[in-house]
Amino acid sequence: MTRAPLPEWAPHEAVWIGYPSHPELWEDDLEPARDEVAAFARAVHADGRGERVILVCADGEAADDARTRAPFAAIEVQPFGDIWLRDTGPIVTGDGGAAAFRFNGWGGKYDLPGDDDLAPRLAASRGLSLANHDWVLEGGAIDGDGTGTVVTTTQCLLNPNRNPHLSRTEIEARLAADLGLTRVVWLGEGLLNDHTDGHVDNLARFVAPGRVAIPQAAENDPNWQVYQHARRDLEGAGLDVVTIPSPGRVLRDDEVVPASYMNFYIGNAAVVVPLYGSEQDEAAVAAIQTLFPGREAVGLRADHILTGGGSFHCISQQLPA
Repeated sequence: MTRAPLPEWAPHEAVWIGYPSHPELWEDDLEPARDEVAAFARAVHADGRGERVILVCADGEAADDARTRAPFAAIEVQPFGDIWLRDTGPIVTGDGGAAAFRFNGWGGKYDLPGDDDLAPRLAASRGLSLANHDWVLEGGAIDGDGTGTVVTTTQCLLNPNRNPHLSRTEIEARLAADLGLTRVVWLGEGLLNDHTDGHVDNLARFVAPGRVAIPQAAENDPNWQVYQHARRDLEGAGLDVVTIPSPGRVLRDDEVVPASYMNFYIGNAAVVVPLYGSEQDEAAVAAIQTLFPGREAVGLRADHILTGGGSFHCISQQLPA
């Protein structure tokens, strides 16, 4: 059995970050999304005080652009469909190996060439010993505290568009066998209009062993019941729950988008928080700062990355030291 993945706050050797590479996917958001990704990479690198940043680019044009915007970063060219490396990349396990799972485009929604075999290619580029597992699991669907405890949502892991042949008990057994996860805390639904079918990294994040942060609903928040139910389930499992302000109702083309401060990335020197122009932005960064006193909480706009469906945590995958 492999050891459970280290918690995100453990020291990192480096981080992979997906770089927007396909104009046909990003359209008018390509250039500003590239600016946002470069700013995120710069905050994580923290002038060398943070961790090594590896920008993963799908082709030579994107690689040249990344070198211009982020000259401090290493560049790795690997063909991929889109930048969501949390889901398409390998999960590094606590024993120094890596695990790869089947990827089916978030339940068949986005079948893009290069995404389904990116994990083994990235693992090979780092010389990681890889275990391949023949069931669907995305990294953003789980969040752990390094002790073997993990949170997830039934909306995602029990969705018939992922592993219809597996029961809840069977999925728990596979998480234990394949990732060393010994306790699964199940939440219900994820955020409204989240095309990942409720990834937990938009809803509940471990910030210390046994301690989970979730959003506190804002006025007219479309997800207020989701947050309420998550708190009930987490406290019922005996976990310590802390709250962070929610950005509330964030619209794009008059449609609610799954904007969440919970999609922060915990780096060696900084915790980088996505911002959306909400009146809660400043309070959210301050709240996250209190949870990580040894790191700097940095808030950066992520409006254009969000047009693709995610934010900073979704586009990154850390390599533990």
